[in-house]
Amino acid sequence: MAELIGMQRLKEKLIAKSARVRLRYQYYDMHITLRDFKKGLPIEFQWMQSVLGWCGKAVDSMADRLVFREFENDGFDMMEIFRLNNPDIVIDSAILAALIGSCSFVYIAPDADGFPRLRVLDGMNATGVIDPVTYTLLEGYAVLERDSDGKPTLEAYFVPGRTDFYPKDDEPYSIENTAPHPLLVPMIYRPDATRAFGHSRISRACMDLTAEAMRTLRRSCIASEFYSYPQRYVLGLSQDAEKFDTWQAVMSAFLRIDRDEDGNLPQVGQFGQQSMLPYTDQIRMLAGLFAGETGLTLDDLGMPSTNPSSAEAIKASHETLRLTARKAQRSFSSGLLNVGFIAACVRDGETYKRQSVYNTRTVWEPIFEPDVSQLSGIGDAVGKIQMAFPDYFDEKKLRELTGI
Repeated sequence: MAELIGMQRLKEKLIAKSARVRLRYQYYDMHITLRDFKKGLPIEFQWMQSVLGWCGKAVDSMADRLVFREFENDGFDMMEIFRLNNPDIVIDSAILAALIGSCSFVYIAPDADGFPRLRVLDGMNATGVIDPVTYTLLEGYAVLERDSDGKPTLEAYFVPGRTDFYPKDDEPYSIENTAPHPLLVPMIYRPDATRAFGHSRISRACMDLTAEAMRTLRRSCIASEFYSYPQRYVLGLSQDAEKFDTWQAVMSAFLRIDRDEDGNLPQVGQFGQQSMLPYTDQIRMLAGLFAGETGLTLDDLGMPSTNPSSAEAIKASHETLRLTARKAQRSFSSGLLNVGFIAACVRDGETYKRQSVYNTRTVWEPIFEPDVSQLSGIGDAVGKIQMAFPDYFDEKKLRELTGI
């Protein structure tokens, strides 16, 4: 067994990593403060801020398609634990937090009767040392409660068979358990050999493109003020002429300018009107780059196409998103299985072997729900396959294929 690094090292690790997760939550919640070139903006407009929800759209478009259904070959009745812990909220919250911060954690806490209760913690409040074989933790640390200023009031240190709690103004205490792993289970999005805690759906490219689009959006808002009220000029006006109100000159439909003493008539002109086309073209270009980065389409980012697409065309345009969602399902399947297995050990008061759930698999709803035309095509294909291989399709296989 690997040597434990201790709670203090884990606290330092959480402090170092939480800033990265917090930044991505700011982009997701559209709370990011835009930095721009101040010299290129008039002083009167430097207070303006723009927001853009592209990063939130990239996360939600994936999270909304990852719908966990059940465990198959569930010998430990792990679905009972999830059903009694609001699975529609707990599982969706864990997936959403993992897509934003690359990793979330499910804290398993036995209640007074010993039944496991599940609670989701984001990457700003929990960390640990991961086991590269089972992708459970060797040890973990979490901030379970914070005060109004964000300072920890209840911390926990997790090791196999024991959880140590550290209240802010009270004596530490420990609670024993029968689980072979810590009661803090990671849910990881797209882990690999280099980054065991995965990658965020909000990549650096997504943040950079969103920031550039926000700057373009703000500049377009400022340019629209000059576009709405173009600048005019008067040449040859006498110095002794009565000055007129500039705002009235802009808004008035008719201006009266008399000749001077010599009978000369001043020349009135207008500067070239600023075009909004460069800004719209730049935002569309940035939207295309962002769509390519995330597997979305321009329609998803608020750039509607001229002709509405059919269901088949929409599905084909989201092929990259479908493949990414399939990969996410495989990643989250391991985390959900670990949560169910460790929670079953707590519920039953037994130390089960991890190998005992090797035959259990997760079942997800289809990423894209079929429409009527697709169901008709599926029905024809199923009929032909059944003729060649009788009784191949049963109710379970049809549901996995169609979702109904």
